[in-house]
Amino acid sequence: MGDIKRADFYDGPAHDYLGYWKGRDYEHEAERIAIDRLLSGQHFTHAVDVGGGYGRITALLPQYADHVTLAEPSKVQLDKAAKYLGENIELVQAQAAALPFAAGSIDLVTMIRVMHHLPDPTAELAEIARVLDPVGLAVVEVANLGHARNRLRHLGRPVPAEPVDIRSPENRHDDEIPFVNHNLDTVTRQLSDVGLHVVRSLSVSNLRSGALKRVVPHRVLLRVERAAQPALARCRFGPSIFLLVSKKG
Repeated sequence: MGDIKRADFYDGPAHDYLGYWKGRDYEHEAERIAIDRLLSGQHFTHAVDVGGGYGRITALLPQYADHVTLAEPSKVQLDKAAKYLGENIELVQAQAAALPFAAGSIDLVTMIRVMHHLPDPTAELAEIARVLDPVGLAVVEVANLGHARNRLRHLGRPVPAEPVDIRSPENRHDDEIPFVNHNLDTVTRQLSDVGLHVVRSLSVSNLRSGALKRVVPHRVLLRVERAAQPALARCRFGPSIFLLVSKKG
């Protein structure tokens, strides 16, 4: 997964991350649509997918970059990635807060579904800023604390500025990693503090609902999702926000 306090968290049979994505075709396709929209028409020399697990998102990047690297802390996930991705993608065991790349050497960084394991992402965002080429881009996905349903729950009260751990009480112990949602305004400030600036945002997985997926055809869900991502970005509607960021203001 990502830069987490236990790199082997998803290594056991109880945490089959590859299996987790079975039956989540809508969510995966929604994220693919977002990446394609943000990177359309661009090409990069070296793309790094940070905390990409077995390579679900990494597999999308060769169409945009000459060289692609998956930087993942879990050895087990990297072993799975070797089978899933084949031989044309470099695999590197590394934490997101300590990437083994020279300063300014990477012109595309993606970090998807990692922020929700980072109550304080300062070190990881600073590391992205360090390795990113001055004219490079990064795509950072944020689990959105201020999504529409949460705002309804907070009617009359501001959405908390600090990350909120959404684990069930029985899972809030040292053997389970954090699982947090972030305030987008706070994340934007954290990005700015390390010299990164939001160029564009998309609201993603806007129709994430088991009930909807059971009754609405998959192709219809994706057609609506494709139209909704830019339209709903301004109001931060969805549970997942994709941020395209750069070093340039």
